[in-house]
Amino acid sequence: MREIKISSEKEAVEFGKGLGKTLERGDVLALVGELGTGKTTLTKAIAAGLDISETVTSPTFTIVKEYNSGRLPLFHFDVYRLENGGELIEIGGEEYFDAGGICVIEWADKIAEILPDDTKLILLEYGENEGERIYRCTF
Repeated sequence: MREIKISSEKEAVEFGKGLGKTLERGDVLALVGELGTGKTTLTKAIAAGLDISETVTSPTFTIVKEYNSGRLPLFHFDVYRLENGGELIEIGGEEYFDAGGICVIEWADKIAEILPDDTKLILLEYGENEGERIYRCTF
């Protein structure tokens, strides 16, 4: 796994924007990390890199939110409230994986068993210093 040290929220946003510019149709990005490690902040930055003009908010209660104003659609998931991937299948959520956009999934470890094999994983961890994060990426 590639390790990236992030020293500030500004660096996290820069990383996310850069990542958003490189993502391609059909990419699934799994974000895994403790509460407060910056999953939603990173998703907002990815959206900016996709030229999404809408305000991006965490879809905690709706599970998924669609954004269609950018160069590719963004399907933003927050699966914190789900027990497993079967619950996402029950509501048709896995259909987004093949919907021609980018899927970013917060708390993706909860549905790991249904994620596509080529899912890109980012583990977000707290760093040693205040505001510091470590991103461990499979890509």
